[in-house]
Amino acid sequence: MPRKYTNYSKTSKTPRRPFEKERLDSEMKIVGEFGLKNKREVWRVQVVLAKMRKAARDLLTLDEKNPKRIFEGQALLRRCARLGLLDEDKRELDYVLGIKTADIMGRRLQTLVFRQNLAKSPHHARVLIRQRHIRVGKQMVNIPSFLVRVDSEKHIDFSLTSPMGNGRAGRVKRKNAGKAGGGDAEEED
Repeated sequence: MPRKYTNYSKTSKTPRRPFEKERLDSEMKIVGEFGLKNKREVWRVQVVLAKMRKAARDLLTLDEKNPKRIFEGQALLRRCARLGLLDEDKRELDYVLGIKTADIMGRRLQTLVFRQNLAKSPHHARVLIRQRHIRVGKQMVNIPSFLVRVDSEKHIDFSLTSPMGNGRAGRVKRKNAGKAGGGDAEEED
């Protein structure tokens, strides 16, 4: 009988205390600031951050000359630097422990589309991404939580097929042009 090697690990973890006022307020602030859909998106980022910090803590307990600390520590620092979570002058394991939830949220595609003035608000940015108007490099991305690397950040733009990116006009605009033009808009298709 064939085995299934599916990974069923959880991507988010609910808080231990569901009604802690300070945590609820801070989560609502993050949800509002970054235009998130629900609090599970905050919890998912917190799980990613917890795993990174746990790896850094475990490596810090090892001796500095330990090959595991050198190899895995460099890999963790490289990953953080590539995502833009650490500056070049702060590439040490101690600084990984100082990364906050808002730092990771700031590297999401949704946030970067809004900050580059491609959208009017974080919510508008989310809609543009889900409706396939945004690309990173040549690749169209429709996941708002996509973590953008530093070298890909300058390649965020409207997709080539999007009406906003000099693509074909949208359905309603084509219909209105057909009404105004007297029906000769069918020749464009």
